[in-house]
Amino acid sequence: MKITIINPPHLSIGSRLPNEHLPPLGLLSIGGPLIDEGYEVSLLDADFYNYKIDLIVSKILVAKPDIILLGHSGSTSAQPIINEITKLIRQSNSEIKIIIGGVFPTYHWKEILEENPQIDVIVCGEGEEICLNLIKTIESGALLENVKGIAFRKNQNIIKTEPAENIKNLDDFRIGWELMKGYNYTYWGKRKAVVIQFSRGCPYPCTYCGQSFFWKKWRHRNPQLLADEIEMLHYKYGIEVINFADENPSSNPKAWKEFLIALISKNLKLILVGSIRADNIVRDADFLHLYKKAGFERFLLGIENYDEIVLEKIKKAGTISKDKEAIQLLRKHGILSMATYVVGFGEEKSRDFYNSLKQLLSYDPDQIQLLYVTPHKWTPYFEEVKNKEIILTDQRKWDYKHQVIATQYLKPWIVIIYVKMIEIIMQIRPIALKRLFFHNEARLRSAMAWYTKIGRRVWFWELYQFFFVTKLSKEKIKLKDFWK
Repeated sequence: MKITIINPPHLSIGSRLPNEHLPPLGLLSIGGPLIDEGYEVSLLDADFYNYKIDLIVSKILVAKPDIILLGHSGSTSAQPIINEITKLIRQSNSEIKIIIGGVFPTYHWKEILEENPQIDVIVCGEGEEICLNLIKTIESGALLENVKGIAFRKNQNIIKTEPAENIKNLDDFRIGWELMKGYNYTYWGKRKAVVIQFSRGCPYPCTYCGQSFFWKKWRHRNPQLLADEIEMLHYKYGIEVINFADENPSSNPKAWKEFLIALISKNLKLILVGSIRADNIVRDADFLHLYKKAGFERFLLGIENYDEIVLEKIKKAGTISKDKEAIQLLRKHGILSMATYVVGFGEEKSRDFYNSLKQLLSYDPDQIQLLYVTPHKWTPYFEEVKNKEIILTDQRKWDYKHQVIATQYLKPWIVIIYVKMIEIIMQIRPIALKRLFFHNEARLRSAMAWYTKIGRRVWFWELYQFFFVTKLSKEKIKLKDFWK
């Protein structure tokens, strides 16, 4: 059976502006078990080349696969593009089985199947085992009702089977790295790179995040096996940069420390980047030197807001004091900090943006990233804001970099001006410029210069998009009505 996995083109900043791309880890993870089972699997990474939809359809019709699988890490904003691709494929070929998956389809399976008759099956949840069972069932002609974790259409009725159990051992399913062949994936300044996971899930109950709901339980890979896999990637594929996709890789400090030690022993001279909780950095103060020795150059820290009341409301389970301490500890050990800050959790006024700037200045991170709150239906936060009005109805732009929820006190154009002002003040303050040009570690100077170069392009691009491209809704549409 011939299977083509499609990574659809995406509009987000991460896909279009850096001129660098990371491989689609989720799709490679689906492909590995299928290859090992003997299926003929190929990857069409249309996001890498930013293929037009007509070209994607043409390539699929020429390849004539029996099944196509589609998904994207930005599944909410990618879904309209997936719908369009699959409609055109179905118009030209009625035989190809069309299967999609991802976080958004997992929770919006009913609406997707109702509105998209061309889509045959939706994989709900972790895809490796479900996809493998599904493909085997399709090949044998057995009943789809017997496959756990899917939604499909039968006799004009939409059926959802019982949920599949989460994968207990993440090392049971191999990532199909060979599917990267022909793609020059790079990151961190044109260095060969991959995305990888030490763990899945998050034990923290932040109301705006769906990780704990989708992955259900935090699990980690075998520390030694992951270190061995990274060594293979380095020598076989020339990988220099490892970007960790984990929400919270260090939830189990013992296992995380074992991984760092195992990787250090291989002496691979890698660059590692990832996300981590600030309080875990503080917790691991005694062995942060191992983070540095393993190769970590930057961590993204979710600061989210300046107001302790807001942080408590969204159940961030962090504190301002630990956020500051984490940044200081990372700097002490020669690791860059990127603070992410989310606009829209409260009804901000001008003074709130001023207070946000003051807090970010007091934190003194090396880099910042301002995002806009994006309420997904499957999160508890959705219930809190479902009666608010939205100003952006183009689902393709629900990517955390576009304003979605209407603000009570400030016009959208004022919000983006405040956001851009905070960004530029943070990046051109004297201490930031001093680190950029005179940091005592050449690798970190290079890393900051790379990010600054991209940041300049993003800064102007976002302003241009807002004022000349993005169309904000003038209708009064409530969030709960948008996601029917």
